[in-house]
Amino acid sequence: MDLLQKLNAPDLLKTGVMIANQWRANADTFDVTNPASGSLVARVAQSSVQDAEQAITSANAAFPAWAALTGKARAGILRRWYELVVAHADDLALIMTTEQGKPLAEAKAEVIYGASFLEWFAEEAKRVSGDVMASTWTDKRTLVLKQPVGVCAAITPWNFPLAMITRKVAPAIAAGCTIIVKPAEQTPLSALALAELAIRAGMPEGVMNILPADSQRSVEIGTVLCDSPVIRHLSFTGSTPVGRILMRQSASTVKKLALELGGHAPFIVFDDADLDAAVEGALQSKYRNAGQTCVCTNRFYVQENIYDAFVEKFSEAVKRIRVGDGLAPETQQGPVIDEQAICKIELHVADAVSKGAKLVAGGRRIQADTLFFEPTVLADVPEDALIMSEETFGPVAAIARFSGEQQVIAAANHTDSGLASYFFSRDMTRIWRVAEQLEYGMVGINTGLISNEVAPFGGVKQSGLGREGSKYGIDEYLEMKYLCIGGIR
Repeated sequence: MDLLQKLNAPDLLKTGVMIANQWRANADTFDVTNPASGSLVARVAQSSVQDAEQAITSANAAFPAWAALTGKARAGILRRWYELVVAHADDLALIMTTEQGKPLAEAKAEVIYGASFLEWFAEEAKRVSGDVMASTWTDKRTLVLKQPVGVCAAITPWNFPLAMITRKVAPAIAAGCTIIVKPAEQTPLSALALAELAIRAGMPEGVMNILPADSQRSVEIGTVLCDSPVIRHLSFTGSTPVGRILMRQSASTVKKLALELGGHAPFIVFDDADLDAAVEGALQSKYRNAGQTCVCTNRFYVQENIYDAFVEKFSEAVKRIRVGDGLAPETQQGPVIDEQAICKIELHVADAVSKGAKLVAGGRRIQADTLFFEPTVLADVPEDALIMSEETFGPVAAIARFSGEQQVIAAANHTDSGLASYFFSRDMTRIWRVAEQLEYGMVGINTGLISNEVAPFGGVKQSGLGREGSKYGIDEYLEMKYLCIGGIR
């Protein structure tokens, strides 16, 4: 049975370009495949450069009227969109698992997580406020307004194909901006289904436009979006090298940028930690989405007094993870996204073992010519192993031992990345010391799960610019305007 027949609402399966609420079935298409089976899921319309230019024109035309609405009016549409996403959560999860591979339960959780940004920013739309400031002149008054940036663009990744869209689109349209979304080539169906629900929620023509494209065409479309003087803001989630390219391409038009780039998260377990809680947090942080998250742990550092106990407990738990097709109810880990991804994982494991690391669990593909990789644990990993300096983006845990607090903080900070970090300790003085010294935008303390709609998501150093989610997320899409009113007697 194909995907269309499995859906409760088959009309959510869209395969066209969406501009000004109209679906375009271009003759040029690209294939979307299921990473669990390699089978064809759908052929999706290939956006052209002309489509991108028309989307910019459409978004620009829609901007004045959308920006002129009250925040409450925009909130109503966002709220209806949220309700529709929740109502269709099962179908959206099924679409996501089929094109991306993650277990169905994880996909359903992502749908609800993604919907939370629509709900949150529906409320924040009504709270955009300026300020009246104390004046240094007796005959003048000083005010600050917050106004929408203008037309925006978002380039989103395949690992969270729904939530990364809502986390960008919701604050943009809540602020009064219009937006163009270029979803990842591997997962356009989730984006297009989400857009269909936005139309049903009453989103006006041109406020949101979707440009699906394969990798080669995506480069061309990205160039159009970066070069356009009409687009005033660009949001991107993806690798640091691509983020640098987009920064350079956007320089000529001096756009506002929100970049959520690569991570290389450390996970530190001190000898006073609750060991069972640390193991559970490590499982959550490392193996969710087959290790394909920007905030998942790449390097584990465990204090020497509890090192052996942690490795034993953790590896035994890892061996119990069930790998398979995400549509199977017993599956806890699905496939990785493509052959390139699995080759990098294999390289990192082989390199670490060649340099003295011990393979404690997993370490190989489950079956040749598939994208399923065993949940893997490497112990005694040396610092010169590739996995200790490069993001793996796969289900491999690399564990090293440490002796002292300052030693492990220095090791954790020895990277250009600064997105997420984690540590476990029950010493409150240590918790404050370590949390303040870790050079990361987000720090999970005694937990391996940190993402939600109310907290600011983002990194420091070369992990990006700006923050998404939370009360701060809408500021990315607002400009401050200073008004000086004179002649007051």
